[in-house]
Amino acid sequence: MIEWLRRQTGDPSRIHSEGMSARVAVEDARDRVAEFLGARSREVIFTSGATEAIAAATWGAAERRRDIIVSPVEHSAVREASREFVSPDGHVIEVSVDTHGRLDVDALAAALTDETALVHVQLGNHEVGTIQPVSSVIGLAQDHGALVHVDAAQANGHVPIDFGRLGADLVSVSAHKFGGPPGIGALLVRRGLRLRPLLLGGDQERARRAGFENVPAIVGFGVACDDLGDGRLEDEADRARIQTDRILVAAQQIDGVHTYGDPVDRLPHLVCLGIDGIEPQAVLLGLDQAGIAAHSGSACSSESLEPSPVLEAMGVDAHRSLRLSTGWNTTETDIDDLLDELPEVIARLRSLGQARVTLENG
Repeated sequence: MIEWLRRQTGDPSRIHSEGMSARVAVEDARDRVAEFLGARSREVIFTSGATEAIAAATWGAAERRRDIIVSPVEHSAVREASREFVSPDGHVIEVSVDTHGRLDVDALAAALTDETALVHVQLGNHEVGTIQPVSSVIGLAQDHGALVHVDAAQANGHVPIDFGRLGADLVSVSAHKFGGPPGIGALLVRRGLRLRPLLLGGDQERARRAGFENVPAIVGFGVACDDLGDGRLEDEADRARIQTDRILVAAQQIDGVHTYGDPVDRLPHLVCLGIDGIEPQAVLLGLDQAGIAAHSGSACSSESLEPSPVLEAMGVDAHRSLRLSTGWNTTETDIDDLLDELPEVIARLRSLGQARVTLENG
């Protein structure tokens, strides 16, 4: 990436030397991404990230029929794109999930009709990690001629993905989720499927996504995919599973702490905890002071004041949760530090809360 940031990057659409050099770099990266995801090179459309890929998939598919099916545990990018792009005479139909956040296949079967344009389904949930029944969803949707979009942003780089075998029509991914650069992702489009492009103005990406390609980021995306080859993805996933299993076991020893999501059939790098009686912001700040970066499963700790729709749909406390994830550079010492600090942070906050109640009552 540094090489391409330093040099005068030519337009990959031009036939001068600089442009052709950039084109070679882009296509080499496309081959690497395609190989990593089990896709053909021509099925890979580079985007600015998974959010754009999701929007493009929804925009392109929505015109085919009337309705879009989504579950309440999908990422906000999926839910909002569906509401924005659904046909004027159509509906966004929500299907229920179980207490682990897994889509109810029977509810989906009942909701599908010959007017269904698109079904969204995650590969794995972004807050609680639960793996979704993607194969069953694809089979049911195909029976009705509906397209299926799989949001694999949270799963990509953490579990193997084979687009050819998966059977989905559309898959969205983002590079920054597994150590690649921010601002680059891809939409995989099944061979032979024609969708209207979301971005217009040029014939880039074989007329499927207009705009000057982000050559440095695309190169970085390709290298990140290449770096996870030769069994490294499986090794990282095994290490992440061991680390997050340690977190789950330790969390169950803390009073008033619960685990959310499927404890077994889940993404290897992510766990979500519920913490009784303490606001998530306080826990996040306490951990941050100890040098531990974490996040709340509830969006109320960041951009929105609303409780987590994922946790609400699961029927658990949507206001008080802690999301912990590991990455390629997470060490056992990092996990040790978390397991030392988390009980102390929780105990300190509960002590402060009890002191406040005592003062107020006194």
